[in-house]
Amino acid sequence: MRSLSKILLPVDFSERAASAARCAQPLARHFNSELILLHVLPPLQYQYGPAEFGGALLSDFYMNRATLVNHDLENFLPGELDDVNVTRTVLDGDPAQQIVSFAHQHPVDLIIMPTHGYGPFRRFILGSNTAKVLHDADCPVWTGIHMENTPSRVHGPLRRILCAVDLGPQSEKTLAWAAWLRQEFDACLTLMHVTAPITDISATGQQAWCQDVRGAVQDELAHLQQTVGCEANTLVEAGEPPLLVCAAAERLQADLLVIGRGSAAGVFGRLRTNAYAIIRQSPCPVVSV
Repeated sequence: MRSLSKILLPVDFSERAASAARCAQPLARHFNSELILLHVLPPLQYQYGPAEFGGALLSDFYMNRATLVNHDLENFLPGELDDVNVTRTVLDGDPAQQIVSFAHQHPVDLIIMPTHGYGPFRRFILGSNTAKVLHDADCPVWTGIHMENTPSRVHGPLRRILCAVDLGPQSEKTLAWAAWLRQEFDACLTLMHVTAPITDISATGQQAWCQDVRGAVQDELAHLQQTVGCEANTLVEAGEPPLLVCAAAERLQADLLVIGRGSAAGVFGRLRTNAYAIIRQSPCPVVSV
């Protein structure tokens, strides 16, 4: 039985982290989850360069920094998370590695994190940290590049979910996760696939090719729904996956976009190879499974 018993929320004390926490709160409340707030203290040289510290001075400086961070984490969003089960953890080391290791060891059912951060943490989370977590984490990752600007509807129940699949091996798992959320929140689910763009045949040939491919894709999507045991509206388009998937999310006013992630090759691997581009352009939060 699928559950969200543990949700991991990396915290860097930015506005984006606060918004991510507000996305996590209704999920934790709905599933009675343990919400784990994790801050990772990066090595001093990450923040201050190759400065030399003496042994005693280094020890005192680190203890003071750890004490301050623990205090800030205890007072993160005071009063806003009182209705959920919250635990707080501070670790030190490489942020991405510690986030993934923590998620693997406990284990965590979902990681929620913004794509960017502010302050000293920004140069780690900007691209590299989130990309590493997306690449290495076994559990789904909920993220978004504009979390602090997302509409208020994403902080409440999910009403419209868009699931984009590439019809590769990860598609069944991706749709199963989206279908589970649809059932939990009684949401409307749309299943989408983007085929390769057509550029080198005549208009008549394009029309015939599109009809044939669309029919085959619709059959594949129907078979995928039957395998997972769910029903969804279907959408098939041809072109660039990031542009078309994100445009569909905007058009449908989706509260959440669910995609697969991983390495793949060939036409049916295009969505997963474009996963990070989709995350960067999506108008709503994205869960990559």
